[in-house]
Amino acid sequence: MVNHTSVTEFLILGFPEFPDLQIHLFTFFSLLYLMAILGNLLVVCIICVDRQLHIPMYFFLANLSALDICTLTSIVPKMLAILLAKNHNISFVGCIVQMYCYTVCIDTEFALLTAMAYDRYVAICNPLRYLNIMNKRACAILAAASWTVGLVESLPHNIIVSQFPFCVSNVINHFFCEMAALVKLSGSDTSIIQTMNYILGLFSVFLPFLLTLASYMFIISTILKIRSSKGKSKAFSTCTSHLTVILLAYGTIIGVYMHPGSMDSADPNKLPIAMYIVTLPLLNPVIYSLRSKELKVALKKVIIKAH
Repeated sequence: MVNHTSVTEFLILGFPEFPDLQIHLFTFFSLLYLMAILGNLLVVCIICVDRQLHIPMYFFLANLSALDICTLTSIVPKMLAILLAKNHNISFVGCIVQMYCYTVCIDTEFALLTAMAYDRYVAICNPLRYLNIMNKRACAILAAASWTVGLVESLPHNIIVSQFPFCVSNVINHFFCEMAALVKLSGSDTSIIQTMNYILGLFSVFLPFLLTLASYMFIISTILKIRSSKGKSKAFSTCTSHLTVILLAYGTIIGVYMHPGSMDSADPNKLPIAMYIVTLPLLNPVIYSLRSKELKVALKKVIIKAH
């Protein structure tokens, strides 16, 4: 039995089930990665530069775009190195750090989406008090709380996993240091980490979902009370981008990670998880750009100035 202190590195398998598609997968994910990074960087830069976008909704969107960049950067470069250069090695510390960064990004994302739902609730249900409630201090607190939740909530089970004795193997059957894949390499009793994952999952995913659902129940109730159809359409249009992102985020996380047997499966759904990691950060700026007139106008200004 090899103690975890003797394990200095892991080997990440990547996608050996597709031996003839390694270059194609590299090209495909490289293009998605570049587009997602550029799209989110563009959103952050436009929001920072244009003073008209210095309002709560776009402040949270800038945080979400920055988070998407962090998510992509923590996972995709190593995945591309595995596909192109066959660089499967990752140090023990590097593996634990990558796992922690990924869990932080997931937890922070759902906390941020909840804060954005609250912002939409105040904007529609309390429009006259919106600027007083969602002032700069309140927005900063909500954003800081979202990032803090991710950093703190992800810490306990990552620390526990780092202390496991990895005596079965040092070969990770995944394309990154995913927690479930890493836990399978331990020869010790892992029931504690699985129980903790489910408990923390309730706080990091289910509780934000309930708070978001409550916000939208109040929002829908308020919209239905609006007499004019034009007023209803205008009020609902301010929520459609956020609602679309929420449906995508919760739908994919439930489909990929929260189905029965997802923790115990010997063959993880690598491609769906890879698509989740790369596609969602790519879609977020696209969805907001298509639905937001202010963002479109700001983007046109940037393009005009560039020419």
